[in-house]
Amino acid sequence: MPEHAHDWPVLSLFVIGSYLNETEIGEKFIAGPSAVFYRSGAAHRNTIAAVGFEQIEIEFDPAWLGRSVLPSVPVVLWIGGRVGREARILAHACEGEASEHRLRAALHRFLQGASRQPERESASWIGTITRRLSEDTTLKIGDLAEEASRHPSWVGSAYRHATGEGLQETAARFRVERAVRLLRETGQPYAAIAFEAGFCDQSHMNRTFRRVLGRSPAAVRDDRDRFRQVST
Repeated sequence: MPEHAHDWPVLSLFVIGSYLNETEIGEKFIAGPSAVFYRSGAAHRNTIAAVGFEQIEIEFDPAWLGRSVLPSVPVVLWIGGRVGREARILAHACEGEASEHRLRAALHRFLQGASRQPERESASWIGTITRRLSEDTTLKIGDLAEEASRHPSWVGSAYRHATGEGLQETAARFRVERAVRLLRETGQPYAAIAFEAGFCDQSHMNRTFRRVLGRSPAAVRDDRDRFRQVST
C-alpha cells in the first residue's frame, strides 16, 4: 500500500496476517494484536508480508467522538499487552451489528484507556514461542515452555499479558491465516484446506473463522472472486 494519509483521524485494528508499518515514528513489523492511531493528514505506508494481512479501519469525525480522547501526537502504535487485547475486543465489536451509539462508546473507551499504557518491549522468549507456534500450531504448552526455558505454569499467563492473546488464540490465528491464504490462492476443497491448515475438520475451521474473523471460509473465498472482478 503506497504512502497515503486520511482527511479524518483513523484507528487501524489488527485482525490477522503481518505487515511492515512505516510512519514518521519509524518502521515497525506488526504481526499480532495491536492498534495504530493516525491523526488526520498523518502519512503512512504498509508493506504486506507473504501471508497477507487484514485490519479494520475506523475513520471518524473528531467532533463525533470527542477531541479530548484523541492522542496529541500524529501517530501512536500500541502492540500487545492490555491494549492489544482491547483492540481485539473492539475489532470484534466492529464485525458485529453494533449501533452507532455503542460503537462510539467502545471507541471512546478504547482510546481513553490506551493512552494510559506505556510502550514497552516484549522479552525475547515471547518471540521464540510465537515463532515456534507459527511453525507448528500443535505444540503443547510444556514443549513451548521448554524451548523458552520457562516454567509451564507461568508461561501461559505471561504470554497473554505480553501479547494480548493466549497461546491457543495465537495458534488459532495462525491456522486461520494459512487457511485464508489457501482459500484465496487455490481452488482446493474446504475439507482439504482445513486439513492442510491444521484444523481437526471442516466444522472446526468454520467455527474458528467465525471467532477470529467474524465470517465464514466461504465468505473469504467470495472475497477472492470479488477482488478478481475489481482488478479485471
